[in-house]
Amino acid sequence: MQTESEGTVAFVGIDVSKEHLDWAVHGDGEGRVAHDEAGLTDLVTRLLERRPELVVLEATGGLEMTVLAALTVAGLPVAVVNPRQVRDFARATGHLAKTDRLDAKCIAHFAAAVQPVLTPMPEATTLELELILARRRQMMTMLVAEKNRLSGLVGPRRIARVVSSIERIVKALTKELEKLDDELKTKIEQSPLWSTKDQILRSVPGVGPGTSRTLLLDLPELGTLNRKQIGALVGLAPFNRDSGILRGRRAIWGGRASVRSMLYMAAVTAVRCNPVIRRFYERLITAGKKGKVALTACMHKLLTILNAMVKANSPWQPVAP
Repeated sequence: MQTESEGTVAFVGIDVSKEHLDWAVHGDGEGRVAHDEAGLTDLVTRLLERRPELVVLEATGGLEMTVLAALTVAGLPVAVVNPRQVRDFARATGHLAKTDRLDAKCIAHFAAAVQPVLTPMPEATTLELELILARRRQMMTMLVAEKNRLSGLVGPRRIARVVSSIERIVKALTKELEKLDDELKTKIEQSPLWSTKDQILRSVPGVGPGTSRTLLLDLPELGTLNRKQIGALVGLAPFNRDSGILRGRRAIWGGRASVRSMLYMAAVTAVRCNPVIRRFYERLITAGKKGKVALTACMHKLLTILNAMVKANSPWQPVAP
């Protein structure tokens, strides 16, 4: 394989899947390796020959973590980006077809055109916690699916053999979730930095262990950005939808879905038990806002409060009635 000529800047895109890693250098070369140890070693060797200016991966629910770790350890400059950014870029540049090979080329083009900021390699504890939390989400998805199947077995469909099979799976998944929760709790408590942040977040009425862990792992920027930036990052900052004389309804979009989902549940709880959020919600409802709109606003306010608390390294201060 030929190396880059002197003075040529290489931008690389990698499409990550469970079985393969498709890579492409913008304007020059492409390939595929297996997504295993041997494939990663081969990929790192090839990229080191290229001496790229930047390597870009899409966030793929945790599959990209081993690739990020391998490339970072090898000293390669890596950025992990939101897949939606790449797809929007592809549509804007007229690339509508979608295959793993074409995706890698599109990511490489995106890398050259946009040049996103580098993604720092998570510390060992953070990376381990992220992987455990990702596994917990998978288990939760399976558990919800099994419970839905059980609730759908009514009348003649409720056969004892099928019911007992589902109940065994539900029991096993519940037990495994408890083990993962215990492991998450132990690892957070063993890290002074994580433990302090966890205590600050959980001091807020409505924020439980699940919300705290999700914020710690999926939103490491918490406490480092201002209120507008953190809202936009999560996808809770409403965007205008105006064109000409048309004034559309403002809506939220993009951002980090896992964080929004957890904040939604936290906001529902906070409306009942957090005096600040409850008063805010009631004021919006009185002003004529729909329940869903008011609840989304509560999510944004709760996130703003948590961001300020982490930035100030200060726990929740109870408000006098």
